[in-house]
Amino acid sequence: MEMQASSAAAGTSTPACAFATIRSHGVRVARSHAYDWLVLLLLVAVEVLLNVIEPFHRFVGAGMMTDLSYPMKSNTVPVWAVPVIAVIGPMIIFTVVYIRRRNVYDLHHAILGILFSVLVTGVLTDAIKDAVGRPRPNFFWRCFPDGIAVYDNVTSGVLCHGDAGVIKEGHKSFPSGHSSWSFAGLGFLSWYLAGKITAFDRQGHIAKLCVVILPLLLAALVATSRVDDYWHHWQDVFTGGILGMVVASICYLQFFPAPSNENGCWPHAHFKYVTEMEDASRTQHATEMNNTDSTTIVVVEDQTRANGNRTLDAMESGR
Repeated sequence: MEMQASSAAAGTSTPACAFATIRSHGVRVARSHAYDWLVLLLLVAVEVLLNVIEPFHRFVGAGMMTDLSYPMKSNTVPVWAVPVIAVIGPMIIFTVVYIRRRNVYDLHHAILGILFSVLVTGVLTDAIKDAVGRPRPNFFWRCFPDGIAVYDNVTSGVLCHGDAGVIKEGHKSFPSGHSSWSFAGLGFLSWYLAGKITAFDRQGHIAKLCVVILPLLLAALVATSRVDDYWHHWQDVFTGGILGMVVASICYLQFFPAPSNENGCWPHAHFKYVTEMEDASRTQHATEMNNTDSTTIVVVEDQTRANGNRTLDAMESGR
C-alpha cells in the first residue's frame, strides 16, 4: 500500500514527470514500441488494399428503389476533414498536455493509442463494407445519373450505366466510415480527457462531465451529417458509431488505467517508470549506507588499533 501511494504521488507531481521528456526518454520509449509502429504501417497497407478492391455488389431490384432514390448531395463533412477532426485535433491536445506536464510516456502512448484506434476501426469498417455491399440511399442516381432506370426483364435487377467508381462507392453504405472514424478518434479523446481532469472522482462536478461529452457530441454531429446528406442509412451510422467507440475504449484501456482509477491520470508505462526510479533510488541509498557503515568500521578499527599501540608504548616506557 505504501508503494502504491508513493507511485500515485509521483504520478501527479510535476518533478516526476519532468524527468521523462522527449529528450531524455523519447528514443527509449519509441524503441520499446517498435513492433507496434510496424503493425501500424501494416494496418495502413491493409486499409489501402480494402479501398482498392471491389466490394460485393448486392442485388438491387426495381422494388427496392423507393429507399434508394434520395438525391445526390455533396458531403457536409468532407472525407479529408475526418482525420483532421478525429486524429490531428486530439493530437494537438495531447501535445499541449505534454508541454504543460512534460511526460513523454503520456504523449507517446496517447498518439500510439489513437492511431491504433482509428486504423483498427478503419480496417474493420472497410472490411465489413466490402463484404456486405449495402447500397447507399442515393444509389439510384449513382446507377442512373440521367434518371432513366433500366432493369433486367427477368430478375428486375438494375442495369447500371453510371460511372464505375461512383457505383463502386454506392455499394459501401454499411457501416458508416465517417461515423466509425469519428467515434474511434474522438471517443479516445473523451477517455483521455476524463482521465486528465479526473472526471470520475466521485466529487460530482458536472462541468468535468461536460468536457468529456464534448468530443462525443462532435462525433455524433459528424455521424448525423451522413444521414442528412443521404449517404448512409441510420443503421449504418449507428453501427459505425458503436464500432468506433468500442475499439476506442479497448485501445485506451490498453495503454491507460480507467479514468475512475486513482492512477487514471497517466499511462501504465509511467508508473512502471516511477517504480523503476524508486527501486534504483533505494538501491543507491542502500549502497551508500553500506559504504558508510564499512568506512565507519574501518575508522573504528584503525582508532582501536592506534589506541592499543599507544597503550603498549606506554607500558614499555614504564618498564
